[in-house]
Amino acid sequence: MNFNVDYKRAPLLLIWEVTRSCALSCRHCRAEAIDWRDPRELSLSEGKRVIEDVARMGTPLIIFTGGDPLQRDDLEELIRHAKSVDLRVGTIPATTDRLSRDRVISLRDAGVDQLALSIDGPDAESHDHFRRVPGSFDKAMQGAAWAGELGVPLQVNTVFGSWNIDEFDAIAALVESLGVVFWEVFFLVPTGRGASMGCCSSEQMEMLFEKLHNLSKRVSFRVKVTEAQHYRRYLAQHNGVSVSQPGRNGSPLKSVNAGNGFCFVDHIGNVYPSGFLPVECGNVRESSVIDIYRTSPVFQALRDESRLKGKCGICGFKGVCGGGSRARAYAVSGDYLNEEPFCAYEPAGILR
Repeated sequence: MNFNVDYKRAPLLLIWEVTRSCALSCRHCRAEAIDWRDPRELSLSEGKRVIEDVARMGTPLIIFTGGDPLQRDDLEELIRHAKSVDLRVGTIPATTDRLSRDRVISLRDAGVDQLALSIDGPDAESHDHFRRVPGSFDKAMQGAAWAGELGVPLQVNTVFGSWNIDEFDAIAALVESLGVVFWEVFFLVPTGRGASMGCCSSEQMEMLFEKLHNLSKRVSFRVKVTEAQHYRRYLAQHNGVSVSQPGRNGSPLKSVNAGNGFCFVDHIGNVYPSGFLPVECGNVRESSVIDIYRTSPVFQALRDESRLKGKCGICGFKGVCGGGSRARAYAVSGDYLNEEPFCAYEPAGILR
């Protein structure tokens, strides 16, 4: 599968929020999900058309997320259809009673390439407090065990912010014990319910960058950092690591950022540069996601590094990291072209 994608023509991955309904009530949820299915959700036939457009524009990866995608009984049919057009497919089920051994078997048999579970604390007390549903941690551990037993490649997603940064080492040890193939480490974007939560400071991010890099050199699974694109700057600046080629540090060939290698479709078909950057750019019921991705002025602006503002605009590393998280810049300042608000690096010539 070709992952060397021209981001002006297609994203490396597209995430489709197949439903916003979820029985969890997570403190950081960008969607502010509730346990109720929206009757306006894209239908199976509409979803298949989106999937076909994703493949047609040259995107290799599609992720079915939520809410809780297990709330859709046709999730397996969506997976089968995506596999029929040669896409690599992942899904991110919520850790509720809907996550059963039989459902994991069903997802495996449909052809899912990777199953992602969220683990945000090293134990039930920490994780369940964050997810706000008792038993969620135990469900995640059981789901991970089923994935291992049934031969489904397991990914773990973890959100870090000021509330759990001190738990990094314990969470990393837990993830390592689960036999994962991929650990996706998210840095909080303060949007949705997460708007009232604390991001990691610039200094805390630098500290976690060092820990993540050291971990990636030691473990067999891939470590990917999400919504902290300036991790690539850290690698180039502090460790002599080239980020021009993909490697065990989890960096793809080019930095993926909102609208630039990344696209998000919500449960009713609205298209955004990212689920964390809620600027609506069109709807798949009215326009092809191909046309929206390629021609939307917002998407085009996000792909033009010359339009970055503040210190990101003059930074010599902007070609490496793409200017940090565009979603966090928008959440903090209201301007998706503004500088990454939690990058410790101060380029020469910046005036404060």
